[in-house]
Amino acid sequence: AGMNGTAIENFVCVIFNVSFMNCTWHVGRTASGDTQYFLYWKTSKKEDFTGCQNYIKDNHGRHTGCRFQNVTVENKKAYFLVNGSRSGQNIQSYMKTIILYRIEKLTPPLNVTVNCTEASHGCEIRWQPPRTSHVKRHGCFKYEIVIENK
Repeated sequence: AGMNGTAIENFVCVIFNVSFMNCTWHVGRTASGDTQYFLYWKTSKKEDFTGCQNYIKDNHGRHTGCRFQNVTVENKKAYFLVNGSRSGQNIQSYMKTIILYRIEKLTPPLNVTVNCTEASHGCEIRWQPPRTSHVKRHGCFKYEIVIENK
């Protein structure tokens, strides 16, 4: 139910620094200025939706995103629901399912060291894998080294 164009658009989530997640969206094209949106999510079909605790707001005080902490990626799917309310108008709901590991932005590799020696005319570069909540096998990572002569 609800008028076409009142549902949110461009819903995007990203996980960063291992366990933080931001989800953002744009207000529906035909939604009036006093429309307010509410995000709910869950990580299994069995559990109940829980509401956002920390909204990102635009200059008009409308919710245009949510910040999450302590998100565990594992191999979970997440189910998102964003509905809206406005006096006298039904707002279309928006639903999306996201596989969490696909939206994780990895940290850079850790403890990068470079040792160059005149004798071998070469350099040894070492690093440790990025921090992540769900990748257990370090062989899963691929690295690219770009060396620029300055």
